[in-house]
Amino acid sequence: MTDSAHQYTYESAVVRSVLDSARAEGRTALTAPEGKRVTDAYGIATPAEALATTCDDAVALADRMGFPVVLKIVSPDILHKTEAGGVLVGVDSTAAVRAGYSTIVGNARKYDPEARILGVQVQQMLPAGAQEVIVGATTDPTFGKIVAFGLGGVLVEVLKDVTFRLAPLDDTEAASMLDSIAAAAVLRGVRGAPAVDRAALTGMLRRVSDLVNDFPEIAEVDLNPVFATPEGATAADIRIILAEPAVRRPQFTREAILESMTRLMKPAAVAVIGASSEDGKIGNSVMKNLINGGFAGDIHPVNPKADDILGRKAYGSVLDVPGDVDVAVFAIPAKFVAAALEEVGRKGIPNAVLIPSGFAETGEEALQDEIVAIAQRYGVRVLGPNIYGYYSTWHDLCATFCTPYDVKGGVALTSQSGGIGMAILGFARSTNTGVSAIVGLGNKSDIDEDDLLTYFGEDPNTQCIAMHLEDLKDGRAFVAAARATVPKKPVVVLKAGRTSAGAKAAGSHTGALAGDDKVYDDILRQAGVIRAPGLRDMLEYARALPVLPPPQGDNVVIITGAGGSGVLLSDACVDHGLKLMEIPPDLDAAFKAFIPPFGAAGNPIDITGGEPPSTYEATIRLGLEDPRIHALILGYWHTIVTPPMVFAELTARVVAEARAKGIHKPVVASLAGDTEVEAACAYLFERGVVAYPYTTEQPVAALGAKYQWARAAGLLPPG
Repeated sequence: MTDSAHQYTYESAVVRSVLDSARAEGRTALTAPEGKRVTDAYGIATPAEALATTCDDAVALADRMGFPVVLKIVSPDILHKTEAGGVLVGVDSTAAVRAGYSTIVGNARKYDPEARILGVQVQQMLPAGAQEVIVGATTDPTFGKIVAFGLGGVLVEVLKDVTFRLAPLDDTEAASMLDSIAAAAVLRGVRGAPAVDRAALTGMLRRVSDLVNDFPEIAEVDLNPVFATPEGATAADIRIILAEPAVRRPQFTREAILESMTRLMKPAAVAVIGASSEDGKIGNSVMKNLINGGFAGDIHPVNPKADDILGRKAYGSVLDVPGDVDVAVFAIPAKFVAAALEEVGRKGIPNAVLIPSGFAETGEEALQDEIVAIAQRYGVRVLGPNIYGYYSTWHDLCATFCTPYDVKGGVALTSQSGGIGMAILGFARSTNTGVSAIVGLGNKSDIDEDDLLTYFGEDPNTQCIAMHLEDLKDGRAFVAAARATVPKKPVVVLKAGRTSAGAKAAGSHTGALAGDDKVYDDILRQAGVIRAPGLRDMLEYARALPVLPPPQGDNVVIITGAGGSGVLLSDACVDHGLKLMEIPPDLDAAFKAFIPPFGAAGNPIDITGGEPPSTYEATIRLGLEDPRIHALILGYWHTIVTPPMVFAELTARVVAEARAKGIHKPVVASLAGDTEVEAACAYLFERGVVAYPYTTEQPVAALGAKYQWARAAGLLPPG
């Protein structure tokens, strides 16, 4: 049959029959003949093969296929045939088939005396000389069905040169997998070897992707090795493992998410449950931050033991608060949260911000489950528990017990960790970074990154979103939110925790390879997300990306006053996927007109360190005004001839003049020198030039991140 969502024709009923039969027998793995029926139904090429239940059957099948053949044990109880001595390759005669049949059956019985032996699979042996690759799929606990591709055979275990994508794939994503492994050049042909049939491999990836997407109970598919040749691709071995489909968390529509998140980030009225007049109490700090932060909405303290808190009428219960309330901020011990949340639900308050700790993070899963159940019963969205609160600066909202922050800007920041949240706050203050919001997520019992990403993607005050996360509750929801957001604004993620714990229980090569951080890396990139290598990188990207205009092309030019900086800046360009422009002769001559004879044009353009401000000004202006140049990297060296602030002022002026003419190019700068360069960098940053002292890596990394976003957003062709 043909599924309208597919470009291929599949026999889905055959697959359904095979899977139902295996599950009826209580099996979690298909036999090789069953795997063959499945792959045939989905048009996945495999060698000719058949099941032999006797030596004579095996001989007859081998004679019909032609020698040599491969013999494989067929048992629903033996998953790893090679480990059981159940595979013989290159069996080239009738006598060898008879002997081989007996040998592998005997080996299998020794390996597992209780195993059911259904027979021996006789398989046509493929000719030598093909490139071995692996094509597979597995069920990731975060992202669900993912597809894998890499080098095949034993090399996949040793080199782990493999890449992953979210299923289902389209043709572009499938083709990108072939170019995303380190050994991609091998597939294109090296040292005179022919290139493999890319269309055949892309088609196989699409078919495997469709298979696992169509049948959620297929947990893993392992085609290894796949023999790729110039004429096609054939899967020599098939392993298919079944499991019960995972249950996803409750899903909200995009409209519902935007409605609740808007009331959370732009409330008209806030209730503080556990408000206090006593200094040092969390409820006191929250109240002071809301009042002193200038929140213009209603602030309702809730405390049954007080009549008045900080000049505001206090209520014994949130049920007594008059009118509508958008957010209830909890500042009470964990053991009292459930009862208070019940009242929040009865009041019809749509959002609860749970600051208290003492839930799942301390082993109190049941207590957290209880509050989740209450919230779901009343339709309350829960932020937390175990958080520092949140800031919504454009609404003058500081609902936290931590230090206030009110510098408005275009950066939205989130973190699971309170400590990371405070690092974010300190960085923002020290760099005077304007933020639209800072949000703690804590245990993520309900609201998580995809909810906030959906909101910030539509928020006109947010230009860049940066998120620290330790995990994702629903990777697919996050990817969907990222894909909707990235075309409009950059999304930066710092993913903590790089382990291979998930690989331990895997039943196939594909499953084992998918147990590490590579899955996050590949799928976040597939979603267009910029992944920061560290906390400082995340924060610097978030600060820099809104400052830099989008590049209009790939040609990057370095102008430097120090040859050593030029080399390091060039190295950083390679590290961050930037293309140094090949300077054409006329442009080379134009630059040479401004630099001394002992300088160097080309790229980097070395104007030398002793040049006056006029040389910097002329070369930077030329770089901005020539339409063939798309981005500038400046390397400054502190000299008395051109002091740091003089360099900063002239650079800012030339950039401003260019922008007044409609020329908007990203410009980054590396300043080497004494401590005066720090003030010069701050001056440049405030005027649209991303500048850093004492580093050649950071400005180029920021530019590379901007280019990565521009490609993901479709503003530039893929790299």
